[in-house]
Amino acid sequence: MGLKEERAGPDDGVAGGRTRLEGDRTTVTDAGPDLGGEPEGGRLAQELAGVADAYGGSGPTMLHPTRTDVVVLRRGEVVVKAHSRRDDVESLRPRLRAVASAALSGVMLAPLEREVLSVAGRAVTVWPAGRPVAHDDPDGAPWEAGARLLARLHAVPLTLVPALPAAGGPARVARAVRRMSGDGPVERLVRRVFEELPGPEPLLPGLLTHGDWHLGQLVHRDRWLLIDVDDLGVGDPAWDLARPAAWFAAGLLDPAVWRRFLGAYLASGGPALGGDDPWQRLDLPARALTVQLAAVAVVNAEREGRELDEVEHALIESCNRIVRA
Repeated sequence: MGLKEERAGPDDGVAGGRTRLEGDRTTVTDAGPDLGGEPEGGRLAQELAGVADAYGGSGPTMLHPTRTDVVVLRRGEVVVKAHSRRDDVESLRPRLRAVASAALSGVMLAPLEREVLSVAGRAVTVWPAGRPVAHDDPDGAPWEAGARLLARLHAVPLTLVPALPAAGGPARVARAVRRMSGDGPVERLVRRVFEELPGPEPLLPGLLTHGDWHLGQLVHRDRWLLIDVDDLGVGDPAWDLARPAAWFAAGLLDPAVWRRFLGAYLASGGPALGGDDPWQRLDLPARALTVQLAAVAVVNAEREGRELDEVEHALIESCNRIVRA
């Protein structure tokens, strides 16, 4: 039985349309609170503000809060991102050059600076600001635009971009599971599903893949564009469709929205899915993303000292259905 058949139905207590518009980490475009925080963070923010000034930033300076060690600062129309300390700078460089290339023009947001900068020992990239997806308007979310952009991304020949590392999707799943520190029944359930995931199919040819797609990876600058190069690389493009597939299977994404998204991808010639049944290709990535989202939910709830909310419970129940199947 595949994940499609395990999908939560209307009687499972989770209403369709409650999908989180963001992923398990934040995007680079939302303005956050005024500068402040710990002295080290304040010094880094000041240096990032100086970088923004050098690229034409002006006006109020805002920090965008994240749940990781990523630091994102916006100054006017310029966004400066200090990447995670765990990110490999040597892998980041070709990714940045790829999105700056003509091959991805109109698909991914191009940086203001083609090279990775070093600021206070952190890898830093510089971007134009864009309007993100509105978190308070799920019905107006650009699902079709996102699907069409993914189809275009996946169709870009690898010969047109610099040699890229593996896309980061599978590694993100393992990293999320490792971050769980507890050993309660929920943590054991998530770890069990992760351990029972089959390995990827070895003969599938790799295509250009975003590696961490969700609605928070879209910004509007005259048109919708993809953002975030951190996991861009060569991989299985079905992983880019796996997060909404996992939401759908958990009963968190309205079936009509899922059909719109999937239909737009297929109508645009997206190469990730073959045959009559898209779940032949989506089932494993969707299971993996269910594990990732559930693990992130557990970590966040523990960090914030709260119980799992309704959406997070739905992800855990989806893991439970995978085990029962």
